[in-house]
Amino acid sequence: MKTATPQMARAINDRLALDLLLEHGTLTAPQLRALTGLSRPTVSDLIERLRVNGLIAVVGESGEDRRGPNARVYGIVADRAHVAGVDVRRDTVNVTVADITGRTVGSAARPLDTARSPETAGPLDTAGPAPAGHPAGAGQSVEPGRSGEHGDDLVTIIAGTVAEAAGHRSLHAVVVGAPGMVNPHSGELATDNGVPGWRPNLLQTLRHRIDAPVTLENEVNLAAVAEHRIGSARGRKDFVLLWLDDGVGAAVTLDGRLRRGASGGAGEVGTLGLRGGSFCDLVSTGFIGGLDRDSLAARIAEGAFASVAVLDPGLVVLGGETGRSGGDALAALVGERLAALSPVPTQVRPSTVEGNAILHGALLTALSIAHRDVFGEVPA
Repeated sequence: MKTATPQMARAINDRLALDLLLEHGTLTAPQLRALTGLSRPTVSDLIERLRVNGLIAVVGESGEDRRGPNARVYGIVADRAHVAGVDVRRDTVNVTVADITGRTVGSAARPLDTARSPETAGPLDTAGPAPAGHPAGAGQSVEPGRSGEHGDDLVTIIAGTVAEAAGHRSLHAVVVGAPGMVNPHSGELATDNGVPGWRPNLLQTLRHRIDAPVTLENEVNLAAVAEHRIGSARGRKDFVLLWLDDGVGAAVTLDGRLRRGASGGAGEVGTLGLRGGSFCDLVSTGFIGGLDRDSLAARIAEGAFASVAVLDPGLVVLGGETGRSGGDALAALVGERLAALSPVPTQVRPSTVEGNAILHGALLTALSIAHRDVFGEVPA
């Protein structure tokens, strides 16, 4: 067994206290002692250490008539870092910016010209980096109706939307979610995703336009992050998110970790050949109009069975527009159909993430990066 050094013990205690402050918002020293089980001197030392490092500050007192160290209420210095989550759809770019506590401080959205294709899009600018609040080309208007002009190429739209949401704030990390397979080695898309103006090496170009580290992730994977942290898979180590929307896909989480596969293709279930056609053609929103719930449940269960038979995740979450709108009723029907196909016991639940699950996942991923960098990693 590895023995913790004093330095390692301090790092573990500091991160524990910061995580508790993230969870509870504000705490007093006695509350930190009760929650951590640490001694009074140890808590006093870590509070002083975190204050000196600019990570926490006194934000009030616990009682009007009380004074002294035990009455002070501490909170994380929220503006120590800001992050952005970006959801790039085939018709819109949505951005949310949050401080390091996760509180939303800005948001913006811009439409994409769905009539444009990658072949007709204008050349991407490769100008040098600019501050997050003032990206190169930000002074140009973005008018989606005027396709083919430099001012509305996809990189400019994404960078401009991030800048609008960030305002004057510098960004510590930006996470972008988009359809398609992401190559785990290059970080770029491995296949065409149908987003107007998306081209090879777009991530590299975007990194020149936003003065912050930018990460690209498959959008269903990000929705799974949100489901794991704040949705139907909270507290579960293994699950599969089945994304049922205008596109169809899946995300795999095993042993608490998102699994992308050797080439980034884990969860690409849309091309599965089922009776009657591909899984995508059978359950995407454009093909299920007029279909009764029982028939839809049967189709979903047939596609989900492939993941259940191979992975035995114990839980399948139905996400996307169809999964959320179908609710518990559709999930129960899918569960019944799945049980008839497989002897492996599997719960089926609808997504419970409020709002845009992809955007939530992008923001949560960006916050994890900021917490690791600013608060420090928890020693193994």
